Amino acid sequence: MDYKYVIRKRGARPGADTSMVSVDVARESRRFHATIPGYAPTDLVELKEMAGEIGISRLYVKDESTRFGLNAFKALGGSYAVANILAERIGKPLSTLRFEDLIKGHSDKVPEDMTFITATDGNHGRGLAWFVNKLGYRSVVYMPKGSSKERLFNILAENADAHVTKLNYDGSVHMAERDAAEHGWTLVQDTAWEGYEKIPAWIMRGYMTLADEIHQALTETGKGMPTHVFLQAGVGSYAGAVLGYFVSTYGENRPTTIIVEPTKAACHYKSAKIDDGNVHFVEGDMPTIMAGLACGEPSIISWKILDAYGDAFITCPDYVAAEGMRLLGSPLPGDPRIVSGESGAVGAGLIREIMRNPDLAEFKSQLRFDSDSRVLIISTEGATDHDHYKAVVWDGKNPSYMDSSEKA
Repeated sequence: MDYKYVIRKRGARPGADTSMVSVDVARESRRFHATIPGYAPTDLVELKEMAGEIGISRLYVKDESTRFGLNAFKALGGSYAVANILAERIGKPLSTLRFEDLIKGHSDKVPEDMTFITATDGNHGRGLAWFVNKLGYRSVVYMPKGSSKERLFNILAENADAHVTKLNYDGSVHMAERDAAEHGWTLVQDTAWEGYEKIPAWIMRGYMTLADEIHQALTETGKGMPTHVFLQAGVGSYAGAVLGYFVSTYGENRPTTIIVEPTKAACHYKSAKIDDGNVHFVEGDMPTIMAGLACGEPSIISWKILDAYGDAFITCPDYVAAEGMRLLGSPLPGDPRIVSGESGAVGAGLIREIMRNPDLAEFKSQLRFDSDSRVLIISTEGATDHDHYKAVVWDGKNPSYMDSSEKA
């Protein structure tokens, strides 16, 4: 079987503190983002024809490919963290500041040579480098071995000191941590570990702008909350932020939430399977086309939310992401086209698999996917590696399960 999953009974687990990801926090995050030049809510579109074709009532897609012109949502987190770091240096609450108040030279309390460092599979590093560059400061970005040249070049284009390491993602994170300590740089990483929690919490709060936009779009159009939502998990910060918002807003009436990971980088599934309240790591190489999700160490602060409120955790082989890319990129007549990258499209592929793959019949039944289901997926990135996007969408790389020899 190509899938592994854990299904949780709602209400059977202790709750977690969601005050750090409350609606008020989301609104403050969005207030600040609205002061950044180029901010606009990304589109929430409905794929009516695809929903009917696969046998559900509605399918909504939040398309993050247009976020700040960066082709991914990640800049929301890095920008909000850097803004809070600078606000602390200035000595004022961020709630009193705007983007222009943070530009280099506006305060003599911020060193002009301040340097921000991070590790990334691509999108987080590009978003951080973009924001730091706009403010006039320096960024250093490490990428794991095997990273796409296009993703590296996009980061270099933001005046970052960026290079690909000989380590996997988690090793690159710890390399950035060591170099930050050695050089006096500020580490801006979206995963939290013991002793490093404040900045990852700010990043999670930044991601909540996306969740608030979804809520507003659904409310204003009268569509109401979906019955099911898929959230991709790399280190889990984005998934924890969005799920925390749903819990804070809807309580027990929130949608059934499924946490999605690549088969080879399923640290959240592993943690849920062991089920002792702790995070558990996946080590070694994590080969997957879903580069943004190839993370082996869950963030300890987001895991508390995912562990308490996640309804299911499922692993997916690469063909699911490839299937989603093709579905969104070649829509049925009447549906809008969405260019979605490997990590962004996995939810689209998974909902189709759930509705047609006999290996997922029990999963489908237990989570009540049927003709009344209203499903939300978040396309977290566009085509961030165009050569690979064409290899999948044009040339059929990673064929779907019925003609694939790929095994989990």
